[in-house]
Amino acid sequence: MLNKIIYYSLHNRLVVLICSLLLMIAGTYTAFHTDVDVFPDLNAPTVVIMTEANGMAPEEVERLVTFPVETAVNGAMDVRRVRSSSTTGFSVVWVEFDWGTDIYRARQIVSEKLAVVSESLPENVGKPTLGPQSSILGEMMIIGLTADDSKSGSRIAPTTQMDLRTIADWTIRPRLLSTGGVAQVAVIGGDIKEYQILLDPARMKHYGVSLGEVLAVTRNMNRNANGGVLYEYDNEYIIRGVLSTANAEEIGKGVVKIVGDFPVLLENIATVKIGSKSPKLGTASERAKPAVLITVTKQPNTSTIDLTEKLDAIMADLQKNLPADVHVSTDIFRQSRFIDSSIDNVKNSLFEGSFFVVIVLFLFLMNIRTTVISLVALPLSLLVSILTLHYMGLTINTMSLGGMAIAIGSLVDDAIVDVENVYKRIRENHLLPSDQQRSILEVVFDASREVRMPILNSTLIIVVSFVPLFFLSGMEGRMLVPLGIAFIVALFASTVVALTLTPVLCSYLLNRKSTDKKVEKEAWVARKLKELYGKALNGALAHKNMVLGCTIGLFLVALGMFFTLGRSFLPPFNEGSFTINVSSLPGISLEESDEMGRRAEELLMQVPEIQTVARKTGRAELDEHALGVNVSEIEAPFVLKDRSRDAVMNDVREKLSTISGANIEIGQPISHRIDAMLSGTEANIAIKLFGTDLNLMFTVGNQIKEAIQGIPGLVDLKVEQQIERPQLTITPKRELMAQYGITLPEFEEYVNVMLGGEAVSQVYDNGKTFDLTVKTSDESRATMEDIRNLMIDAGGKKVPLSYVAEIRSVTGPNTINRENVQRKIVISGNVSERDLRSIVNEIQQKIDASIQLPEGYHIEYGGQFESEQAASRTLLLTSLMSLLVIFLLLYNEFKNAKESGVILLNLPLALIGGVFILKLTSGEVSIPAIIGFISLFGIATRNGMLLISHYTHLRTVENVPLKQAVLQGSMDRLNPILMTALSSALALIPLALNGDLPGNEIQSPMATVILGGLLTSTFLNGFIIPIVYLLMNKEDKE
Repeated sequence: MLNKIIYYSLHNRLVVLICSLLLMIAGTYTAFHTDVDVFPDLNAPTVVIMTEANGMAPEEVERLVTFPVETAVNGAMDVRRVRSSSTTGFSVVWVEFDWGTDIYRARQIVSEKLAVVSESLPENVGKPTLGPQSSILGEMMIIGLTADDSKSGSRIAPTTQMDLRTIADWTIRPRLLSTGGVAQVAVIGGDIKEYQILLDPARMKHYGVSLGEVLAVTRNMNRNANGGVLYEYDNEYIIRGVLSTANAEEIGKGVVKIVGDFPVLLENIATVKIGSKSPKLGTASERAKPAVLITVTKQPNTSTIDLTEKLDAIMADLQKNLPADVHVSTDIFRQSRFIDSSIDNVKNSLFEGSFFVVIVLFLFLMNIRTTVISLVALPLSLLVSILTLHYMGLTINTMSLGGMAIAIGSLVDDAIVDVENVYKRIRENHLLPSDQQRSILEVVFDASREVRMPILNSTLIIVVSFVPLFFLSGMEGRMLVPLGIAFIVALFASTVVALTLTPVLCSYLLNRKSTDKKVEKEAWVARKLKELYGKALNGALAHKNMVLGCTIGLFLVALGMFFTLGRSFLPPFNEGSFTINVSSLPGISLEESDEMGRRAEELLMQVPEIQTVARKTGRAELDEHALGVNVSEIEAPFVLKDRSRDAVMNDVREKLSTISGANIEIGQPISHRIDAMLSGTEANIAIKLFGTDLNLMFTVGNQIKEAIQGIPGLVDLKVEQQIERPQLTITPKRELMAQYGITLPEFEEYVNVMLGGEAVSQVYDNGKTFDLTVKTSDESRATMEDIRNLMIDAGGKKVPLSYVAEIRSVTGPNTINRENVQRKIVISGNVSERDLRSIVNEIQQKIDASIQLPEGYHIEYGGQFESEQAASRTLLLTSLMSLLVIFLLLYNEFKNAKESGVILLNLPLALIGGVFILKLTSGEVSIPAIIGFISLFGIATRNGMLLISHYTHLRTVENVPLKQAVLQGSMDRLNPILMTALSSALALIPLALNGDLPGNEIQSPMATVILGGLLTSTFLNGFIIPIVYLLMNKEDKE
């Protein structure tokens, strides 16, 4: 079949050329119109359920809200993990489905389960709502709004924090949400505007007004009335009673009751004003200045670059109509910045690798025509790959581009071997007498056919070596499989090019009389290398035992060294931005936590590399990140100058360590989110302690922290702050309540409204909607004693609240986290300047030796360590299967087990270089490095196949004696072997050397391993294979 394809191509050359041109045009067009992203879709199908619980304590939220929701969804089909967090007045449940589950189906399953459980929740609990459909990389931009006092003129009132928040909520947020591709816009910071009716208990008592009377009026006072229709003078008029008003003074004129002939107005018993909503769930700042931060989250499968451009245009348009003193920042966090730099870096590696390939080809061939023919396979294969990836529904990202970058050298291998053999046969044909010379088409056909099967089999072997990558599951599979797809597609495309276009171009470009003299001699580089190699090979054959002994020794050293290398999951990314968590003890006020966060910002701005900082303290409304007011999250984009990223991070860690009472955790935006997806904790290592008693769990958690505190390389160690915080409980005295005629619903309503406040209605103001809230004035509830003396309605009279309720100060948990219906507390930490596995092993040893867990409690280790172990096991098992398939392919080619075994000797030869170069660089074996080794074994077998197949050809077809066949075959195949090996190896140099650049982090360990392995396997292959082949066939008669 392959011969037919070559034959058809040579006899339909114009068709082949036109088809190739069309493919290049289509590929180029697709390359400029395919979505670009930083990574493939890494999102585990996750549905977030959020429920507002009206100021309930965390234990009540857990019992009455979280537990019923968890129970309903826990047994649903394809659910692999359910996590939850119950905090004051808020419940969030994360339902994680198996990888590969359709997210729409998952949301439908959860919705059906919630439809049943919603009916059983308490009346004062909001309806459970599903979070927006997004991904872990969905947070794509943070926009900051600040008021610049220097720009507000004397005639214009300065923009307040309430104005900023109103602009964000009602001008910017709706515009952003209406943009296609935006999933959610979360706003935090500033003061939320509301209309407040602040009741004065003393005046209410004076006028004899009950809370029920106030609520009856206020709940209906801002509604418009419908008066039907009036027909007059042939016109139809709609009759409207306009009761609503946005004027606080007019609201205060509302009549509550009539006492005698005297109307009691709201303003008589309360202060009616416009104020800020309280209690605040969170606050924000930019560069230590109060700000409003807007976080934009995109929908899955949305182009980050395109959407960022749309958002920039929208913000530029909105900026024109904002007050002059409002400053808009869009550079706090932009995921597109990391995407742009990552894609540019990988593209540069592609171009630089291609340049090395050009140099290698020209030096060996010293002929522009043959170099051009070989290089045509490069752009055509890459463009066909992009075209194929597009129709497979995949984006262009650092992984797919990285697969192409790693394949660069291999893409021209087929063409190199084909062109080199055609070039040689044409040269031989030209040296024949004119009457014996064959036509150029016949020469090209025979030369292409001669090397086609070994080349095709070597390509299949490389493809098989990449198969283990496709068995990876979870996040690592989602990330790395597109790399393998891109590599394999590009490789197959190059094989098709070598079968079709390469012979056609050879027939055109190498059939010129003017090239006759040029092809009579090989390039001087090739001649010189053959001369040196011939002497070295003869020397090696004369000292077989010594060469074999030294090689075996090197292999054993490399094998031993391999098991001493550290282990890690993925190399650290260089995202150009830090995400820093600053947390203090729960129970701290928002004001104190805000001050601590501001101090952290001031310290960060002292770091020269950091460009700006922005901080969120607490959480936004209906935000799935259920952070307490004691936690601040700071984004700090940076640009490296004279120091490395690790040096800057250590400087940041040292500066922030001076903040008293603060726990510091430093990471990067995408890395943080990947860690959170893997373990539910934004740290590299998560030690999950499961139990029932939160106090005991916190105590044991701190014991674990103390036990592992001094482990080298373990930084940012902290225990999840699930501890007791002050609470004020108001418990009804039921007998006394009965005597005073106070029902439990009345008592509940009193506590909810007078102390917590209730939004009884809405105020509409120029298209904006604000809550109308009724509550007690802050002065009336400033202390516990004030609350005791509040007057409650009791059958037409008023009595102090302390008469009918017991009011006391107690403690309760600030938050309760659970996983798979079990309470848990997490001891988390990051890794710095040491490998992941050795740290986790040391952690396990110290915990096993010093911690005695209470009965019924247990520990699970999560995070990157868990994923690294699972991925390593998968790759080990599947790579053994790949080796077996590779052997079968070799046996199918040579029909000889011994020759197939000799070719597999390239594997230990490649291992030597891969291990040594890892030891000299990172010193760690990561998952990408393991994939590099597996890929290397497939690539390295190509050289052995070229040698053994040519030895066999010389001995069986041309009847050359054994030793002469080995010497001649080695010399004949030196050029194609060196060209393919050097082009493959040198093309990886840019990726290997620039591993610290954004976008190259994953591919760099793979490129490093393949580069080192190819260098040693190519060098040793030229001596070990001839020696072993001679020894294996020494009994054969020459």
